[in-house]
Amino acid sequence: MKETAEQKPKRIRGYWGVENKVHYVRDVTQGEDKSRIRTTPLVQIWAIPRNLALNLYRDAGFDNMAQAQRKCQFGLKHILALFRMK
Repeated sequence: MKETAEQKPKRIRGYWGVENKVHYVRDVTQGEDKSRIRTTPLVQIWAIPRNLALNLYRDAGFDNMAQAQRKCQFGLKHILALFRMK
């Protein structure tokens, strides 16, 4: 099945939507591209806490992940609030 002229831009926008929503946040906010970890098991292991943090931030109502990380740097009280462990 060939792609029509109307379908191709939608597919491309869909790809960049994922790139901007997930990968960009992990690359820029969490410094994933700067990480020197290159072996497959370690990359996957470190992805778990990174994804957990992003999901907790989103669940707590943050739209800006950088702002969420900055807030959680101020202490255990903010981190426990994300886990609802006040």
